[in-house]
Amino acid sequence: MKKVRDTETFSLAFLDAITCAFGAVILLLVLTKIYEPQTIERSKEQLAGLIAALQQELFDLRGQTAIMNREMITVDEQLSQSKQAVAKLRGDVSDVRGEYAASKDSAMLDKDARGELVAARQKLTEDMKRLLADYTRNEGDTTVGGIPVDSEYIIFVIDTSGSMFQGPWRLVLQKVEETLSVYPKIKGIQVLNDEGKYMFSSYAGKWIPDSRVARQNIISRLANWNPYSDSSPVEGIAEAINTFYEPGRSVSIYVFGDDFPRGQVEGVARFVSSINKADEHGNRLVRIHGIGFPTQLAGGRMRNAIQFANLMRTLCERNGGTFVALATLR
Repeated sequence: MKKVRDTETFSLAFLDAITCAFGAVILLLVLTKIYEPQTIERSKEQLAGLIAALQQELFDLRGQTAIMNREMITVDEQLSQSKQAVAKLRGDVSDVRGEYAASKDSAMLDKDARGELVAARQKLTEDMKRLLADYTRNEGDTTVGGIPVDSEYIIFVIDTSGSMFQGPWRLVLQKVEETLSVYPKIKGIQVLNDEGKYMFSSYAGKWIPDSRVARQNIISRLANWNPYSDSSPVEGIAEAINTFYEPGRSVSIYVFGDDFPRGQVEGVARFVSSINKADEHGNRLVRIHGIGFPTQLAGGRMRNAIQFANLMRTLCERNGGTFVALATLR
C-alpha cells in the first residue's frame, strides 16, 4: 500500500509543473499579441521613411547625372575645339619651320638683315623727290625716277593693316597722289586692298574712268578706308590681273605695303608668274611696281620688313617693274 501511494503523489506534482509551464507560455503569447500591432506600425513608418529617403536620393542622383552629362558634352566640345586649335598650331609651326629652313642661320639673322635691308632700299634722294614732283617727260621718255610710266591703266593694291593705317597713312595718301601726278592722262584707275577688296563697290570688277573728280574722290575715300588686311599682297595682285587684264591693254599695278609676315618669297613669286604670264619676248601681262614703308623697323619686326622688301624686289624684277623702299616715314 505504501508503494502505490508514493507513485500517485509524484504524478500529481509533475502534472502541476507541466500545467504551470503551459500557462506561462500562454501568458507570454498573450502579452506578445498585445504589443505586436504597435511594433508593426512603427516598422511600416520606418520603412516608408526609408523608401522616401531612397527615392529622394535617387532623384538627386538622376539630377546630378543629367548635369554630368551636360558637362561631359561641353568638355567634348571643348576637346574638339582644342584639337582643332592644336592642328592649326601644328600647321603654323610647320610653315614657320619651312620658312626658317629657307632662311639663313638664325644666329646671323640680325647681322645679315641690316645688310639685306640696306641693299633692298632704293633711297629717294632730294633730287629724286624733286624729279618725281616736277619732272616733265620728254617725248619718247617712258620713265620717271626710274619707274616706267607707259601704262594706260593704273591699279593700286594697298596694305590696309593696322601697322599701315595707324602709322604712315598720310604718307600713303601723298604717294598715291604723287603716283597719279606722273600719269597726267590715263584711261582707267582702280583701287584694291591687299585682300582684293574694292575701294568702291559700285566699280567692283570694272574701271573707274579717269578724271580730276575721280582722283579727288579716291584720295578723299582713301583717308578713312580701312578694310581687313592680313598684310599679304597676293590676293590683291591676283584679283587685279585676273579681272582687269585684256590683250593689248597696258596695265601697271602699284603695291603699297610694309611687311610680309608669313609665306615664302619664291613660292609667291612663282604663283604671280603663273598668272602674269610672259610672252615669247619675256614681256608680262602687266607691270608690277612696289613702294615699301619702313614701319616695321620702328616696331622691331625687321624680319617682316626684309621679307616684304625681298618679295617686292623679286616681283618687280620679274614683272617689269621697280621697287622703291622709303627711307623714312616723313
